[in-house]
Amino acid sequence: MYYKKLVGRKCYLSPIDVEDYEKYTEWVNDMEIGVGMIFSASLITETKEKEILERLADSEYNFAIIDKENDKLIGNIGFPKLDKINRVAELGIFIGDKEYWGKGYGVEAIKLLLDFGFSILNLHNIYLKVFEYNKPARRCYKKVGFKEVGRLREAKQIAGKRYDEISMDILATEYDSIYIKELIEKKMK
Repeated sequence: MYYKKLVGRKCYLSPIDVEDYEKYTEWVNDMEIGVGMIFSASLITETKEKEILERLADSEYNFAIIDKENDKLIGNIGFPKLDKINRVAELGIFIGDKEYWGKGYGVEAIKLLLDFGFSILNLHNIYLKVFEYNKPARRCYKKVGFKEVGRLREAKQIAGKRYDEISMDILATEYDSIYIKELIEKKMK
């Protein structure tokens, strides 16, 4: 069951449904989806994935990404690390359903989460890490407004070649609320 916590034009963010563990298990064991992610070298069983989803669902700010048109689960997004004192959070995302790659769902899900992070949680800085070879993800992050702020050189070895891990971030002053601002304006009428 999904709940529309943050709603965009193409997708919405819902609390994670632990009963989706079979779909997540399929995705995280698909090398094309997981290549270069932290779980790519792991063998993840349904039992292990259910435990992971239970932990994510119990933490405050992790969401399922749901196609608004048909209520279909397509991935997840959230803040796996959140420093409330300094108002800094790490963003993590993956689109597990390959049919949705390159169609703007990741961009919209990130914008929804950024809007929530900056407008509701009052965060100051949201950052992420991405491997150099993941050009589609890097384009997506730049499109949303993330800027490259550093590199850990040759941090990832895969298929006999070394790649940089790129750090990117965006500040609250660099992001203009879209979704939350619209909700507030509706309430003001």
